[in-house]
Amino acid sequence: MLFRILCVYAALFITAATASEAQLLRADYQSAVDGLKRQYFVYLPQGYDQKAAQKWPVLLFLHGNGERGNGLDELDYTLIHGPLYEAWIQKRDLPFIMIVPQLHMFDMGKLPYIANRSKTDIPKRLADGVPPRPMMFPSDKAIVPAKAVADMSQVPVLLPNGWEKAEQDLLAMLATVDKKYNTDTKRRYISGISYGGFGTWYMASKHPDLFAAAAPVVAWGHPDLMPPLAAAKLPLWVIAAGRDSAINKDNIYPGIEKLRQLGHTNVRFSMLEQAEHDAWRQVYEGWDIYGWLLGQGK
Repeated sequence: MLFRILCVYAALFITAATASEAQLLRADYQSAVDGLKRQYFVYLPQGYDQKAAQKWPVLLFLHGNGERGNGLDELDYTLIHGPLYEAWIQKRDLPFIMIVPQLHMFDMGKLPYIANRSKTDIPKRLADGVPPRPMMFPSDKAIVPAKAVADMSQVPVLLPNGWEKAEQDLLAMLATVDKKYNTDTKRRYISGISYGGFGTWYMASKHPDLFAAAAPVVAWGHPDLMPPLAAAKLPLWVIAAGRDSAINKDNIYPGIEKLRQLGHTNVRFSMLEQAEHDAWRQVYEGWDIYGWLLGQGK
């Protein structure tokens, strides 16, 4: 009899432990871009199932240009970088519900770093342990002080074929996740890298009341996007790379200066002097970005 009782307790313990594990789910949707069926990732953190009454912060992450795809069999490319890589592949306990979509190809498929990519590049979650982290981009490029551009009027506000084209899809994803899961709408965050960083600037500017904070990484924000951010006093952490060979660092400062002129003081700026364009590895591998995000709320 005692043996049976112990077995029952053991079974309950195992079930509870399993329920508390992190989960990576695929959510179906019909894209407003082209009407086609696609999927996006929803990550549920450790302990989500065990804490039914708890409201969880939400992190919308926008990937870079190299991870575009069809939102189906190519969705796994979004596992390569960012907080989802840290939480799911490296098995870190990051207490966010994460929404990770995949941007449409939009005729970008002929770029060499997209055309030559392979699914063998996609990291796998191991049954035991975690895979080794990839090396950061090597660079012998000297650190050159950036000079702020005085006039951005001739610089396009957005890069071509970016996340703004999927704006309605992103809004629908946020609304769907809010309905289906225990989300804390006062702690909803957005972050992105490179092309996703530009998308972060755009979405935060267009919908500042949706987010409690925004963290664009290795992406500059055009001054024309700044007034709504300043008016909403949206907390911002802008992160750049000192050896970045992919974006024009000179364009970083005008937007930040515009925020200062508009009286927005809750802006944090970091220049990772030794980093190349993949500074995001250093950013999301650390703890500072997550702690800062969790410290922001409406």
